[in-house]
Amino acid sequence: MKKILLAAVAAMAMATTATAQEAVYGEWKSQPGETGGYIHVRLGPCGANVCGEITEVVGNDNTSIVGRTIIQNMAPQGGGAYSGGTIWAPDTDKTYKADMTMNGNSSLVVRGCVGICTGLTSRSQTWSRIR
Repeated sequence: MKKILLAAVAAMAMATTATAQEAVYGEWKSQPGETGGYIHVRLGPCGANVCGEITEVVGNDNTSIVGRTIIQNMAPQGGGAYSGGTIWAPDTDKTYKADMTMNGNSSLVVRGCVGICTGLTSRSQTWSRIR
């Protein structure tokens, strides 16, 4: 009986962790850039972390970036927070340290940083869930 109870508790803990990680999975819309264009990004698993690929460019002719990885190796920190990864900025063609934080189920703050992630050395956008 004790073994069954321990196995059930372990299974519930694993299911809770997987559900928390999967909450960010899906299709997201970035904020519009300076030209009014924006991108759609599909976030999903890459090992134990989260990665994202550009799936569509809207309002901009630069469709060559479709299929490019924009988010890499975001490690789940719990509570809807992800860190330790990188983000590629299509407008500068540079890669930066990054973190992400979910606000509810339909909003995601994505922040790229130069050096330590502080307000002075970072740039952030709030992305909206598409699906």
